[in-house]
Amino acid sequence: MTVRPVLRGAALLAAAVLVTSCGSGDTDTSEAATAPTGSSGDFPVTVETAFGPVTVEEEPDRVVALGWSDAETALALGVQPVGASDWLGFGGYGVGPWAEGRYDEAPEIIETLEPSLEQIAALEPDLILDTRSDGTQERYDALSAIAPTIGPPEGVGPYQTTWQQQLDLVGQALGRADQAEELAADVEQQFAEARAEHPKFEGTEVAVGAYTSEGFGAYVRGDSRVDFMESLGFVNKPAIQELAGENFFIPVSEEQIALLDAPLTVIFPIFVDAAEITSNPLWQQLSSVQQGNALVLEDEELVNAFSSGSVLGIQYALENAVPLFAEALQP
Repeated sequence: MTVRPVLRGAALLAAAVLVTSCGSGDTDTSEAATAPTGSSGDFPVTVETAFGPVTVEEEPDRVVALGWSDAETALALGVQPVGASDWLGFGGYGVGPWAEGRYDEAPEIIETLEPSLEQIAALEPDLILDTRSDGTQERYDALSAIAPTIGPPEGVGPYQTTWQQQLDLVGQALGRADQAEELAADVEQQFAEARAEHPKFEGTEVAVGAYTSEGFGAYVRGDSRVDFMESLGFVNKPAIQELAGENFFIPVSEEQIALLDAPLTVIFPIFVDAAEITSNPLWQQLSSVQQGNALVLEDEELVNAFSSGSVLGIQYALENAVPLFAEALQP
């Protein structure tokens, strides 16, 4: 099964190859937006992070959101960052269409992997969100010298902060912990409803992959796409999971192509045309392809949502991707 319309490489970034393929521009900026009032939180608040406790003395008024999906998470809680990084190359406001209309004014767009400290400082932030990034001490030290910085939680690898952890951290820092908890419960309920509606998902092995100019690859736990599938009841194929290392994307050689064979195979292209997947003899030889249990995702918005790991993107994917998974599992 192939789901069309549009393909843009910037929308299909694999977190495992962020360092080589991900980025956002420093252009298309405008006057910054400010956070709305009305937070019910009490300040100061102290947030536990991988770099120790961080205290936010007062309700933030000028938030800069640098980590993957940090801006969308703040927006989901009703706070508009004055600066943000556009990890998936959306352009414009730097967020997915599922967050459309949540900004009154566009934020200043800041580079992802190597953000300009001068640009950030010029925004005069009173809080920096960097909950899902490479999580290095060097990056944290540089940012925290500008303003209190909320880094990743303890015990996670680069870019491996889950949407639940991100929502919790951002909610605490913004004084909106109760709102964050309610939103998390809503999303968990949506997952539960999807599992109940599609009992075939439970325990079914899935292979989640991507295809680039370098060939095929597969994702393992810790990647938002696999975590999304397992939250639906699927189980990441054990043969793939056994190859997991520090990264959560593993290359799949021609000799290993059978790794992508599963009761459900989901794959999408990165910086290549989807036809390079569907016309590839290696792909065509997979039993899941021959039996109609393979899904090639091409729709730009859907793949972005599936890849975003943001609470808003996840809700979009639950609504739009789940029916496709169910269809691919039909006998």
